[in-house]
Amino acid sequence: MKVRKKDVVVGLFVIALIIAVVVGLVRYNRYKRVDALAGQISALSSKNGPPETIEGLRTAIKAYEARIEKHLKDAAQTGVYCKILAYRLQDRGLHGEALDALEKGISYTPTDATLHYLVGVSAGFVAKSTLNFEGMPGNMNRAKYYALAEEGFLRAISLDERYVRPLYGLGVLYAFDLDRPREAIPYLQRSLDISPDVDTMFVLARSFYMIESYREAVAVYDRIIGFTKDPVKVEEAQRNRQVVMDRIYG
Repeated sequence: MKVRKKDVVVGLFVIALIIAVVVGLVRYNRYKRVDALAGQISALSSKNGPPETIEGLRTAIKAYEARIEKHLKDAAQTGVYCKILAYRLQDRGLHGEALDALEKGISYTPTDATLHYLVGVSAGFVAKSTLNFEGMPGNMNRAKYYALAEEGFLRAISLDERYVRPLYGLGVLYAFDLDRPREAIPYLQRSLDISPDVDTMFVLARSFYMIESYREAVAVYDRIIGFTKDPVKVEEAQRNRQVVMDRIYG
């Protein structure tokens, strides 16, 4: 079948028209986004500040948009880099240096729940290793790092309420490090509601035992025995359960 020259010309015209429409839509959306951003910036500006007209802002945004996008990408990558660096430092036990990396990462990506969780982990380790040397306020430093650990876990949970690692970490912190087992219980229970875990159950049972809620502790140990297939964990739960039963019945 012979293709007529007229049909080819019409086909090319249609393709060119489609491309023009697509490019026009992209440019329209871009300019619409720039206008919206310019309006938002103008609205936020102080009345006492220098004049920032919509037109002036629009021109500036267009001129620097590529640089802005590159900066945003670089900032996000820096946050990822700091997270990886913190992981590596934690693996080597360098928790003080990890905190420095995490502080920088959070300055770039403050809504990253993992960064805040890692702060809780490293701050807890630093607090435990803080010694009270003569002439040095060791107890004050310890309290400061424990407070930082608590803040890190709580912030991570506020950013992702189903993030079980900070829920568990906060439970351990309250139960064992800060001697506040009653406060640990709701976080541990929330963690178990999301994802059943033997280690979390042990901490929960211990927390109940510490506040003398013995029957609740027994119930958790029974749950462990029925849940895990690990004979070592089962034996540990049975032994702990007997200790609690001795407390109940003397």
